[in-house]
Amino acid sequence: MTPGSRKVAVVGVALSDCGRVDDATPYALHAQAARRALADAGLGRAVVDGFASAGLGTLAPVEVAEYLGLRPTWVDSTSVGGATWEVMAAHAADAIAAGHARAVLLVYGSTARADIKAGRRTGNLSFGSRGPLQFEVPYGHTLIAKYAMAARRHMLEHGTTIEQLAQVAVQARANAALNPEAMFRDPITVDDVLSGPVIAAPFTKLHCCVRSDGGAAVLLAAEELVRDCRTSPVWVLGAGEHVSHSAMSQWPDFTTGPAAVSGRLAFERAGVRPEEIDFAEIYDAFTYMTLVTLEDLGFCGKGEGGAFVEKGRLLVRGGELPVNTDGGGLSAQHPGMRGLFLLVEAVRQLRGEGGDRQVRGPGGRGEPPRLGVASATGGWFCSSGTLVLGRD
Repeated sequence: MTPGSRKVAVVGVALSDCGRVDDATPYALHAQAARRALADAGLGRAVVDGFASAGLGTLAPVEVAEYLGLRPTWVDSTSVGGATWEVMAAHAADAIAAGHARAVLLVYGSTARADIKAGRRTGNLSFGSRGPLQFEVPYGHTLIAKYAMAARRHMLEHGTTIEQLAQVAVQARANAALNPEAMFRDPITVDDVLSGPVIAAPFTKLHCCVRSDGGAAVLLAAEELVRDCRTSPVWVLGAGEHVSHSAMSQWPDFTTGPAAVSGRLAFERAGVRPEEIDFAEIYDAFTYMTLVTLEDLGFCGKGEGGAFVEKGRLLVRGGELPVNTDGGGLSAQHPGMRGLFLLVEAVRQLRGEGGDRQVRGPGGRGEPPRLGVASATGGWFCSSGTLVLGRD
């Protein structure tokens, strides 16, 4: 087979124990997720010749690969926040297609919740005060405040309401109620969201993601390995990545995120249109991220996100475009850089493994969906990675 001509599939996905995990290290969660993903694929560790990880260790991914007993000949340690994993998956797919690797394992694990509970870390006000950030940090630009400022701009320019933003949290929770692995499953209302404590105006607590522990792993492989796998392949059809800014003062438009570029590239490369997509997994550290990313990906027009989300369109049951089918970071789990969890859920949906939260494909025949998109955002809308995935 000519290098560069190989198709690439996701053949194994898994989560580690998630939610409240007080008795494991981040390394252990990496290992647990990796073992489960390999078992899901039905492949042994020896097949893995590519490895990607970020967020743990002094020499990531070297330390994690050593812990897992891997000696990869292709590695990636790209770190662009929550979008890391979609960007890494795109890099891995390119490497496999070019013949530089046959099977690439992406792994993440974090004990963010347990570390704070045990006093091993605290919530930080900023990512640092060197480089370009030194001009904004003194003014109290926390991560949450930056997203809140962007949401305010969208409300000002497009008339988006706080009730519409709250609908994103309400529908995410409704989807989480169908997911036995979700951290929070009790229904919430718009009034519940609006009446909560203010974290950074206009965001109340339920506009913000949960803090959890957990890990995830995804195994991508060349098409010649698919026949050896126990699972049906989910093909990588197209991918795009983009970085926008670091300093908020350099962000041209608070109402447009980097997914406007990464999504366009992913759809063009996959040869599909947004209206052909059956469901979407979107990074949702805050409700505004979901709303503006729906616009950026072309599911609705710029400024129309508020009206789009308020009619229950994001629901697994009865929604026109089910979004964050597992409950997302707002309700299911959010241990840090959550982008890898989006890929796990997208693959499960395309395989028909969603259980009570399973999305059905077009035509009402009860079949699993055929096309899904996973789009993650990193930093404060600084980066984006988007993947279009499909099944045979």
